[in-house]
Amino acid sequence: MESKRQVKYGKQLQKDLAEIFQKDPSHYFKSSLGTITGVSVSPDLSLARVHLSIFPINTAEEIFEHLDSIKSEIRLKLGKKIGKQVRIVPEIAFFHDDTEEKASKIDNLINKLNIPPEEE
Repeated sequence: MESKRQVKYGKQLQKDLAEIFQKDPSHYFKSSLGTITGVSVSPDLSLARVHLSIFPINTAEEIFEHLDSIKSEIRLKLGKKIGKQVRIVPEIAFFHDDTEEKASKIDNLINKLNIPPEEE
């Protein structure tokens, strides 16, 4: 369970990373659409796990490889934003959030069910 401090710091990182990504989305996500769904932070605030949802899903692997290759650039920009407020700029790790895809699959399964009407 995360402390209030971790949650607050995670939300601030999410906001700041979103601003960084919005300034030049084609540099970070190429022709895909990326959304930060959440940021969780380690107890010592040295690692930020950034959860991203990528659309279309078939480009997700390529986008994550690209983000990993420019991770130091993203961390540098983040450091310029929050450097005066924190002692350590956290390391960044990107994770795929596939909640939307799972929900879509469940919806499709439910819609395909053939449930006969109830007899009286």
